[in-house]
Amino acid sequence: MKKKGGSSDYYYYFCSSKDKTNVIILIMKAFVFPGQGAQFPGMGKDLYESNAEAKALFDKANEILGFEITKIMFEGTADELKQTRVTQPAVFLHSVITAICLGDKFQPDMVGGHSLGEFSALVAAGALSFEDGLKLVSARAQAMQKACEAQPSTMAAIIGLDDEIVERICAEVAAEGGVCVPANYNNPGQLVISGSVEAINKACEKLKEAGAKRALPLPVGGAFHSPLMQPAKDELQAAIEATEFHTPKCPVYQNVDGQAHTEPAEIKQNLIAQLTASVRWTQEVQAMLAAGATEFTECGPGKALQGMIAKIAKGVEGLVVRGATDL
Repeated sequence: MKKKGGSSDYYYYFCSSKDKTNVIILIMKAFVFPGQGAQFPGMGKDLYESNAEAKALFDKANEILGFEITKIMFEGTADELKQTRVTQPAVFLHSVITAICLGDKFQPDMVGGHSLGEFSALVAAGALSFEDGLKLVSARAQAMQKACEAQPSTMAAIIGLDDEIVERICAEVAAEGGVCVPANYNNPGQLVISGSVEAINKACEKLKEAGAKRALPLPVGGAFHSPLMQPAKDELQAAIEATEFHTPKCPVYQNVDGQAHTEPAEIKQNLIAQLTASVRWTQEVQAMLAAGATEFTECGPGKALQGMIAKIAKGVEGLVVRGATDL
């Protein structure tokens, strides 16, 4: 049975229990959006060629950005897609346009995104317009690229240790000089650290000694979600404050605290803080589960978030929508 309620359609299933009474199960839908690293050559091309609305939005994006991002997305190499000024708007466009193309099937009870994906989530939920979201993502990408070029820095994925141990060793390394902080709480047993090259290398050695299964340096341009992104944060803050935000049609779960937000002023401040703060994805998914989420649909390129969610919320249904066939 389907019942209309709030911002979306709520689905109720009636199941018979052993004592012949009815049990009502409420299906709560969470839509999630990936971040940088999900890109792949040819991304979005099938949407462009098969959907008139998608084609119009991609063409509009070319005009807004001032270059043919579609040419790089559809025909470019993996290396060309790795350029930060390209990667972030490309992942954003693929994600948001996929959600828009879902039409009436996009009925979220809550949304969230990993790092860059938070901008996609805000647009999909109506807190930002498509045009303003793309402009902010482009400004973010360029500001982060400048910050990366200003000081050599890096990130590393730590596998197989409790968060508390990683946090403690990061603090010890930072106390010895350099920058070393927890950056992405992806799922239990996987935490990405971020900071200056020397400090991250030192932390990786200490973390291996502490029992990490892997301490893997990542091929990234810089120390995202660390204090080294402060120049980018300062630059992006002015752009965010000058942009009009609206009340979203459903709660938006944000990275800085992992909690739901609907007030435009709060959303803005959390978005500004995000560049230098940790991405608390584990906590975000846990908060969605506590709010009743029973189904997670990932919109955009790749399926990395589903892998993380499966380790946080075992048994919860996960869906991926990444192209015309999935639609």
